[in-house]
Amino acid sequence: MPARGAMAREISHENDAANPVVDHLQRELCNAIVLYANYKHYHWQTFGPLFRDLHLMFDEFAEAVISTADEFAERLRMIGQDPVSGLPAMEERAAVRSSSRDANMREMVEEADANVQIVIKNMRDGARAADEQNDPGTVDLFSKVVQIHEKHEWFLRQVLKKRDGLAT
Repeated sequence: MPARGAMAREISHENDAANPVVDHLQRELCNAIVLYANYKHYHWQTFGPLFRDLHLMFDEFAEAVISTADEFAERLRMIGQDPVSGLPAMEERAAVRSSSRDANMREMVEEADANVQIVIKNMRDGARAADEQNDPGTVDLFSKVVQIHEKHEWFLRQVLKKRDGLAT
């Protein structure tokens, strides 16, 4: 049986900042922060006949996504890295962009849907990278969190199916 120090090096030796798993975790942490801010923006800016439903939906999405940020940050710490910090650095590292200021309701829902599709693709890529790096803990995290975003995308897609009620 390897000594304690040797065992620690064996299970974490590949977790340097250049590791693709670290890169994916950092990006998803940043995506979570940007998505949270976007969802709160949509929540505050909601108007029109579907006001109540969309107002509540975006708030629920914001709460769900912000809870994932801590999971990504803690996973980064577990594998020996420091999470990205500072809003400018996070916004720069995120794959999604901050919400548009003067959008109508349909544009906000379309923007939210486009962003969440990017996150879903990135998380699937992250799970593959983690699997290739023999990191089952990160695979599990991506597998769990991607389902939150897949559900959000489903809801957004359903809202976009018909133009009824969405102010344009």
